[in-house]
Amino acid sequence: MVYKHRVKILTNLIFLFASFTFAQDAIVADLKIRGNKKLRTSFVKKIANTKAGVKLDSTVIEADIKLLKRLPSIAHAYYQVFSLGEDTYNVIYHIEENFTIIPSANVYTTNNDEFAYRLGLYEFNLFGRHITFGGFYQKDIYNSYAINFRAPFLFSKRLGLAINYQDLTTQEPVFFDNTTSDYKYNNESIEGLALFQVNFNNRLELGLNYFTEDYEYKSGATNPEVPQQLRVHKLLYKIIYEYNDLNYDYQYVEGFKSIFNFQYVTSRNESQLPAFLIGWNDFQYFKRLGDKGNWANRLRLGVATNNDTPFAPFSVDNNLNIRGVGNTIDRGTAAIVLNTEYRHTLYEKSWFSLQGNAFIDAGSWRNPGGDFGDFGESQNIRVYPGLGLRFIHKKIFNAVFRIDYGIGVTNNATQGLVFGIGQYF
Repeated sequence: MVYKHRVKILTNLIFLFASFTFAQDAIVADLKIRGNKKLRTSFVKKIANTKAGVKLDSTVIEADIKLLKRLPSIAHAYYQVFSLGEDTYNVIYHIEENFTIIPSANVYTTNNDEFAYRLGLYEFNLFGRHITFGGFYQKDIYNSYAINFRAPFLFSKRLGLAINYQDLTTQEPVFFDNTTSDYKYNNESIEGLALFQVNFNNRLELGLNYFTEDYEYKSGATNPEVPQQLRVHKLLYKIIYEYNDLNYDYQYVEGFKSIFNFQYVTSRNESQLPAFLIGWNDFQYFKRLGDKGNWANRLRLGVATNNDTPFAPFSVDNNLNIRGVGNTIDRGTAAIVLNTEYRHTLYEKSWFSLQGNAFIDAGSWRNPGGDFGDFGESQNIRVYPGLGLRFIHKKIFNAVFRIDYGIGVTNNATQGLVFGIGQYF
């Protein structure tokens, strides 16, 4: 099926090249959408740049197809062009839809070897208009939940809205004076974001997050300068800039993506938790290798105000950045993390794919109140190679069940399994 689609695209490109050679003023008579069932035709035409009456342009058509394949509701898309005579053409976008009411699941063990999990349910194509709505329940010693709404094209093809609410409670280790204590941590927040699609490759998010943090001491070391009970109200100003030039072909990805996230956080209790800045950038690069291989990379560079506090914002965590390291084993005020893996398709059918992967996760952190020389300290460096499997349903959005096993090769090395839904990055 993939081969046939590639042949169709190649044929269309040759046809368009020949058409433009003899008809520089070729016009689109009509844009037709085929194959969609739940996804509304009016929505596809709303976000497409190819429209009736505009000049026929192969680069614009290719950009539309690339955009459509990024949508959660679309498994694959391709196009055809038909001449109507007199320099007019019909353009047809063929769509293979994903199933978009998707459960999510993450399973892991805590540092106390207790069983923890997160279960969610999301609709990624509400009303057939690429609106995401859903939530999750988490059991990680304590109960947590969240509700999320995201409509990037709510008001126009460039302007949308996102609203998020969460009540998250976990047991968090706090590190100070070479000791550790456990706190019950609660974060209750409400967030609103304005979403701007600047152009095909660039988008912005601007918003506010009002939240309350509550730390309650449970066990471990104590220090008079580290509060055993702390409750503070905070306001977070957020800006996210994304450059996206990824191209999808079912489970394969190729191209470059960069996401910059900057936050300014203020609190009412500045004496205990002062205002701080935090920013990080994720650089992602994907390369197809042969017919079945995919090289995937993610580099995160992050830095925050260097307050000497046990509640530092960057964490070393099994489920976030280094597979096998454990559940929140350290914190810092700056971070460098590199994830690189080779994914290889071991078995494939029209709807299913089995991938194997070999990875290396590595990172280092700046200690709270420390300096950038901390990145080179052996006790801060973590390197974890490992192997994993991916069970992929090609017609259900993000239906990737992953299993990874990472083994540490640096100081204080651990090892462990990481389960989840969706690719790790």
